[in-house]
Amino acid sequence: QVQLAESGGGLVQAGGSLRLSCAASGRTFSTYTMGWFRQAPGKEREFVAAISWSGAITYYTDFVKGRFTISRDNAKNTVYLQMNSLKPEDTAVYYCNAGTSVAGTKASPGIYWGQGTQVTVST
Repeated sequence: QVQLAESGGGLVQAGGSLRLSCAASGRTFSTYTMGWFRQAPGKEREFVAAISWSGAITYYTDFVKGRFTISRDNAKNTVYLQMNSLKPEDTAVYYCNAGTSVAGTKASPGIYWGQGTQVTVST
């Protein structure tokens, strides 16, 4: 079993930056592909980024490429999402996910979710 807890969300002006953290507890954290998803009000939850267990491979959806960076520190059981050049359309609750599966252009979540952290980007 893996338990996840996100932090680092908040209110920021457009063009600003935030760094999200996802602290994991569990015996086999380092074996999971980790991902970030987000859900805006009235919208479906959507994939943002993922990182392989070794950190060697990363995936990003088109709308965050060049702005967001995912990373992980297995020794600290933590995955990060550095978000730069934030836009109002980035406003959403951001969720950490363990067991994310990426194949081609498709990303499917694993069964382990955090509670989410709110990111609000103002104009």
